[in-house]
Amino acid sequence: MTDEDRPWLVVGLGNPGREYAGNRHNVGFLVADLLAGRVGGKFGRHRRTVAEVAEGRLGFGGPKLVLAKPLTYMNLSGGPVAALAQFYKIPPAQVIAVHDELDIGYGQLRVKCGGGEGGHNGLRSMTKSLGTKDYVRVRFGIGRPPGRQDPADYVLSDFSSAERKELEFLVDRTADAVESVIKQGVEWTQNAYHGG
Repeated sequence: MTDEDRPWLVVGLGNPGREYAGNRHNVGFLVADLLAGRVGGKFGRHRRTVAEVAEGRLGFGGPKLVLAKPLTYMNLSGGPVAALAQFYKIPPAQVIAVHDELDIGYGQLRVKCGGGEGGHNGLRSMTKSLGTKDYVRVRFGIGRPPGRQDPADYVLSDFSSAERKELEFLVDRTADAVESVIKQGVEWTQNAYHGG
């Protein structure tokens, strides 16, 4: 299989279950859902892993996408991701993790390949299971918690009503950035999206 034929694995990080659906920690699931709609894919349980998967192409004859939402909790995301990468024969360089990021202001986007996990348990699990840090991260800024709120409680709380007014637009922009990484590369995407 050549690199052109090889699909991209786009992983939305989050927690399964209705009670977590609107949490800041689940923004990766929101982006994965939007991308599935764009490529005409429908999420279903993958027979070999603990994940929901949707498949499609970016445009007619475009790159193939495997979209995944691990059904383990966030801190165990790596197992299903590594299993899917192995199943579809996808190298880490073509794995994209979409996740919330405390160290970036709300709605800001940052894209990078490799680097640390910044205390993010989903990334830590992915790095451990993939055996490398060299995968792409699309980081959706959620900002720091107000006052003395514990960051763990903050990420597991829902977006505020003020944040929700912009959320749809920001999720859409994040999905655009994921597509841009696949079509144009990380560096081009950084130049295009790091202004906001």
